[in-house]
This record gives sequence, structure tokens and C-alpha cells, in this order.
Amino acid sequence: MIPGRRLALTGAALGSVVVLAGCGGSGASGAELSVGASYMPQPVSADMAAGFLTITNKGGTKDELTSVTSDSAGEITMHETTGGAMEEVNSFDVPAHGQLVFKSGGNHLMFEKLKRRPEQGDTITLKLKFAESGPLTVEMPVKSATYNPSTGH
Repeated sequence: MIPGRRLALTGAALGSVVVLAGCGGSGASGAELSVGASYMPQPVSADMAAGFLTITNKGGTKDELTSVTSDSAGEITMHETTGGAMEEVNSFDVPAHGQLVFKSGGNHLMFEKLKRRPEQGDTITLKLKFAESGPLTVEMPVKSATYNPSTGH
């Protein structure tokens, strides 16, 4: 039983080191992620919609957006648009001291198998998952189908 206790203590000690290393206050180590400018244009289709947002990383280490989920959709896929062609991707880099922008005509989220058609004024809750950082929960407002934000997203 003593070896088992040592293992448990070692695991606890290592867990503390990982947690403390991830909480460094210098800003130079680790990603510091936040989300803004999120919106979904009211979809014209009953089962599919697009979503847009900006992920900002103020930290000194890049991270990677690996998945997006929501109780509102059966599946959310990530797409990039290059040369007018849309292609599904499995992840997006979030650069250190930079942004990952999802905007009309560019990178975007596709909400597929909607459980109900979102209406203008609704809010969709998303969970963004990253390779290194913890998940972020985002409240995405549903705007008019013709909404064009002043930020250009």
C-alpha cells in the first residue's frame, strides 16, 4: 500500500506543477484566449446555419481550435475559404499575440442538423475546445439574415 500512496502523491504533485505552470502571470507563457464579435445570421434553411466570431490570443504561445459544439446543432464543422472554395478543416491555429477570425466569405462555422431554426434575437451557446487551453463557452446572438457588422466580420 505504501507504493500506491507514493504514486498518488507523485501524481498530485505533478498535477500541481502543471496547473501552476499554466497559470503563469507573465503573459509570455501560454495562450490567453478570449472571444468577441460572435454572431449567427438568421438562417434561411431550417437545418443549417453559419456562425462567425473572433478568437484573440494575448499570450505568447499559439494554440489550436480543435472543435466546436452546441446543444442547438447535431454537428458544427469548421471551414476555410480559399480562392472562393470552401473546405472543411479539423482545426485552426490561434497565433500567439494574434487572432483567428471567422467572417463571411472566409473562415466560418457551419451548424448542421439544427434542432430548431434559430430566430433573430435568440442566443446560441457554443463550447470551443482547444489543444492546450481549457474550453471557452460563447453566447452567440442570432442577428438578421442581412446583418453586416461594422468590424467587417
